[in-house]
Order: sequence, then structure tokens, then C-alpha cells
Amino acid sequence: MSGGNGNSQDVDIDLGRVIAAVWARKGRIIAVTAFAAFASLVITSMMTPSYKAETRLLIESRSPNLTGGEGAAAANDPVLDSLNITSQAQLLQSTDLIRRVARELNLAQYKEFDPAARSVLPDLLVMAGLKPDPMALDPEDRVVEKFRESLEVYAVENSRVIGVEFSSHDPILASTIPNKMAEVYLQLQSGAKLDTHSETAKWLEPEIANLTQKVREAESKVADYRSSNGLFQTTEANSFSSQQLNDISTELARVRGERANAEARAENVRAALSAGRAPDTIADVVGSQVIQRLKEAETNLQAQISDQATSLLDGHPRIKGLRAQLAQIRQQITSETRKVLESLDSEAQVSRLREQQLMSQLNTLKADSARAGQEEVGLRALEREAAAQRQLLETYLTRYREATSRLDGNATPADARVVSKAVEPSEPYFPKVIPIVIVVTLATLIVSCLIVMISELFSGRALRPVNREASLEPAPVQEREKIAEAPVTTAAATTAVVSKTEVEAKVQPEQKVLIERKQEIRTTVLPPVTVPVPPPPAQAVEVATSEPVVSEEAKTASATDTGFTIGSVAHYLQRHAVPVAVSVSPSGDEGSTASVMLARAVAETERTVILVDLTGSACPTRLMAEHDRLPGITDLLCGETAFGEAIHPDRLSEAHIVPQGISDPVRAMRAADRLTMIIDALSDAYDLVLIECGPADLASLKRLVRADGTEIILSVPGFTEEAIAELVVSYADAGFRNLLVMAQPNDSQSPSSRNRSAA
Repeated sequence: MSGGNGNSQDVDIDLGRVIAAVWARKGRIIAVTAFAAFASLVITSMMTPSYKAETRLLIESRSPNLTGGEGAAAANDPVLDSLNITSQAQLLQSTDLIRRVARELNLAQYKEFDPAARSVLPDLLVMAGLKPDPMALDPEDRVVEKFRESLEVYAVENSRVIGVEFSSHDPILASTIPNKMAEVYLQLQSGAKLDTHSETAKWLEPEIANLTQKVREAESKVADYRSSNGLFQTTEANSFSSQQLNDISTELARVRGERANAEARAENVRAALSAGRAPDTIADVVGSQVIQRLKEAETNLQAQISDQATSLLDGHPRIKGLRAQLAQIRQQITSETRKVLESLDSEAQVSRLREQQLMSQLNTLKADSARAGQEEVGLRALEREAAAQRQLLETYLTRYREATSRLDGNATPADARVVSKAVEPSEPYFPKVIPIVIVVTLATLIVSCLIVMISELFSGRALRPVNREASLEPAPVQEREKIAEAPVTTAAATTAVVSKTEVEAKVQPEQKVLIERKQEIRTTVLPPVTVPVPPPPAQAVEVATSEPVVSEEAKTASATDTGFTIGSVAHYLQRHAVPVAVSVSPSGDEGSTASVMLARAVAETERTVILVDLTGSACPTRLMAEHDRLPGITDLLCGETAFGEAIHPDRLSEAHIVPQGISDPVRAMRAADRLTMIIDALSDAYDLVLIECGPADLASLKRLVRADGTEIILSVPGFTEEAIAELVVSYADAGFRNLLVMAQPNDSQSPSSRNRSAA
């Protein structure tokens, strides 16, 4: 730690002096610490101990299930979510519940709950008007207020358990009050459910009576409508007309089958007769009893003729008579076959007539059924109304029976139960004498030591001056003023070991003017920094005719100087949280390449950075983007693309880039006023917005840099110190005094290491 003590001389803290001062006052510190320990011991021993007990309740649905199965939750069962648990915790802190507990336990008789009523001395704060008079409240309100101060109700995390914690000077009260609160809470919940069931039953009674009358009227309307329109119903699903239609359709199908069968049989007999086939080959003819008797007679006659032919000639009258009988029987068989055919035709005709009658009846029933269908539309509407009223009545009756069955207190348990009752505590939770004494003792010891240390520091006795020799290396990059002064300091450091008189005697007039201008910049842009430089040895100083001679120490320092590198500038931007920085590259693409390296260096520090390519050559776009035909800043200025489409990731780092764009640059420059809004929007999303302008002139830079906090970075890799100094002078003349010089691309040393070497 360094500080100043009057002049600009550097000082450090003398830790040995600080420790010696603490040790010199050890007796006083020990005495104060011992007194504090004794006082804390006495005070905590005189305090009235407080005891704490806790009761825990589990919130759960306890509606009885009387069906025997698992069943679904009732409609009025609570939803056991986090909101419900929090609501139940708030109910446990309700004023009504506290009042009831206070009345049942008669807490007003305890001084702990109403100290104002039993206080002998007046309250000075009340007398001064700084505190309201508690006696202006009702005694019950004072008890409730003190009750709340000692009560703590909380929901146990990730559970449905609520803890009720109470602290009191009386251990019996500390355990009794939480248990009583749980008991009263369960009674209130059960009573609320009883009231709900009672109110439900009272509301359902008139509703059930009204619905019963409505159901009766609806069913009466259905019956009257059915009888008036002849819509008789045989079953629950079919009406009388539908049943008749089904029966006639069935009978018609049967008659049609019989007719077809008779016609087929008659056609078979007719075809047999036409073909001259024997009648005994026809099934309907063979089945006739007359045909069967005639066939038996024919068989007998043939047998007799065969028997008589053995003894009689063919012309014998006996044989002729038998043959005449046989011919007559055959004629009878043919006649009987024709009668069978006629009977079959008659049967088919009867079936045909029956079919015609059934068709007539069927058509009549169809017309009646169509009419009945139209009338059943109104009937179904009445039946739906009656069914709806009946279903609602049954629902109300079920709920009424359920509500009346739960009017008993034992049938409606509360939706909570006690899982842990409070027990009488054996030890007070406050005050903890030993921990309090230890904490007070340690705190007093630490504070006493700190007071001694601070007094030594403010008195200046613990500070020691430090003489630092001038170093050629600039101060750490963390200081913005030293970075801006880099070219000047580097040029001046090489002549630091030479006396001022010798330098001024040897430099040319133009160099004098430049040195004076540099000194003017140092005094106007940067705060003055005094670095004592010891006089160099006489043998080490040699003055040449054209340039000053530098000592070996100065040459060594100059050789180890790393200048103002990309890493140094990146460290400065990170340390000061610079939101917007404008990089100017007088050397063109070489300086733009250094700006790209700067953006990548900042991205490596886990800061979000975006580079905006305002160069004419699009060098950053070629180095960072995938290809150079991407929408970018010109497209944003022309309004032809959105922010998300104009921002692209860097190929080699976590940085982002807004490329040059593919729109017309001339048309984009007409909307240059929008550039400030674009940069503001980017600075809201990124930690650093780096604007690479390329070799921009001072006039264009003035239009771009409007905010006072914008940093100007001169990217001048490869420039000589004289060129950098002249560039700084020109920018200072134009009004740009916040300048960061980035002259070297590689950072071989970290800022901390350079600081140590400079020291």
C-alpha cells in the first residue's frame, strides 16, 4: 500500500511499526478485553432466559372414503400445493385463532404478555411522544401483539409440514401454547367443514323438492304425448308401430319363400309331364297317397297278367280284361298327376295373393311409421328433459345423503394432523452464555487492535518514505494516463539520466519545440507525476553533437521496455470497464489487424466484445468473418437488415463482428446519424464495442466520437517514437486527449511483471 504524506513522495506501511504499537499497548487491550468478557458474562447471567418449543402439523386430505374402494378425491377437497400450505400457515397466524388461544389459556394474567399493565415505572418514550401508548389499546389487543412477537409459523421446505414455534420465559407456556394452537386450528378446520356440510344440506333440501316436482311434471308430459300420438312402446327401445313393421316384414319374407317354392314344384311337375317322364320320378307325385294306391294296383295287375300268360293265350278274354284294367289304372295315375300339378299351381296362387295383402299392409305401416317418426322427435325432446331432471335429482340426492352423513363431528376430520407435539424444553435457547462471552471477547480484542492500528496509520508513525529511481519502462498498463503518455515517456526515458542542461544544449531547435510540445501535452492531458531521478555518475555521461548520450542503465531499461502492446491496452480496457472504444489505424490494414488482435485479446478475458468495421478496405471483415459478403454496418445504416443478421461470430475467438456490409457505402453514409444509436444499442448488449475506423481523418473522428467517455486508440504498429509523438500532438491539438497508444503487436510481459521491473 502506498500513500502520500504531504509532498508527492511515495510511502509504504511499516508493518513492524504497526505490530510494535499493538504489542506496546497489549496491557490496555487485554484489560479492555477482560472487562468486556466479564461485563458480557454478568449481563447474560442477569438476563431472563427464554425457552422455545415447536409443534408440527402435516397438511393432508382426510375426507373419509365410505365406498370401500380407493375412489377419486371429492370436489371440495383441498389442493395440496405450495400455495395451500402457505395459506394454512397464514391461517395459523390469524388474529381469531390467537385470540381464542389467549382466552382459553388466560394469557392476560401473565406479565410476559401484558408488561405495560404491570409496569410500575412510566415509559419515557411514551411520555416524550416517540412511542404510542400501549395502554390505549384493549388488553386483548396488547396480548395479541406480544403473542405475535413470540410466535413463528413456517412451512418446512419441500414438504407439507408446518412448524409452529413459540418462545416464552416460562418453559411450560412455551410447550403448551403451540399444542393449544394446533388443537384450536384442527377444531376450526373441522368446524368449517361441518358448517360447509350443514349449509350444503340446507341448500339441497328445497332444491331436491323442486326437482322432484319438475321430474314428475316432465314424465307426465312424456306419457301424455305418447298416448295422444299413439306412440305405444313395446320395449324400451322399440315402439308398437316399429314392432308391427318388423313382424309384417318377417311374414312377407316367409310368404315370398313359400310362393317361390310352390311355383318351382309346379314347374317341375309340368316339365316332367311335358317330357313324358314316368310319374313315379316326380317327388310331389310319388308323395301323393292316391298315386301310391294306384301304383300298388298297377303292380298287382301286372303280376296277374304275367301269371295268366303262362297258361292262357294273349287273346283270351281273361287276359284282355286284365290288360284293360291296367290301362285304366295308368289313366288314373296320369289324371292324378295333373291334379297334383293343379294343387301346386293353386298353392302358388294363394301365396301370391297373401304376398299382395302383406305388401299392402306393409305400405300402410310404413306411412304410419314415418308419421310416428316425426312425432317421436317431440317425444325424445320431452324424454331428454325428463332424463336431465331425473339425473340432476339423483345427483342432488346423493350429495344430500353424503352431506347429512357427515354432520357428525367424528365424520369430518380436519385436513391436517399433529405429527410432532411440543415438549417442555429443559434448556433455554437464549441467552447462550458461553458463546456470547466468547464472541464479545474476540470482537473486543479485534476492535481494540484495529483502533490501535488505525491510530498509528493516521498519526503517520506507521508510514515510511520510499525513494524510487526513475525507470525507463512506463508504469503498469492499469493507469490510463501512463498509457496515453507512452510515446512521450519512452522518448523522455532515454534522456532521463542526462541532465536537463546538457540535453537542451545539444538538441536542435526543432527538437526543442517538439520537447516543449510534449511537455505541454503532459501537463494538460495528464496529471503531473513527479519521479525523482538521481544524478548519473559523471563517468557515465557523454554528450554527442547530434543526440544525447544514454547511460548503460538507461540502455538496459530501454532494451527491456515492451512499449504499449495489445495485451496492455486490453488489460486497461478490462480494468476500467470501457464500454466504447474507437480505434484509428493511420497505417491502414496493419493497424486494423492489430485492432482485430485487440478484440480477440479482450474476448479471452471472458468479456463480451464486438468489433464494428468502418474501414474502407474491410480488413477486419476478411480476418474475422467467414466471408466478406455478409450483411453488416452499411446494411444497418440503410435499414436493409436487422441487428441479429448483421452480427457474426469470429472464426478464431469468442468475439463478434459487425462486417462492412454489402449495401452501398455512399447511401449508408447519408444515414450516418443512425450510427450513434447503433453503437448505443450494441453497448447495452456487449461489455466492449470496438469501432475500427481505419486511417480516418480528424473531421470524421469528431463526428463519430461524441461521448466524453469514449476511448481513442491509436493503432500504430511499426511507427517510430517521433512519428507517434507527432501523431499525439496533432490529435491533442484537435481536442482528443483520451488517447491509448497501441504500438507493438506482441505482449511479451504482463503488466504486473513490467510493474515489478519498473519498481
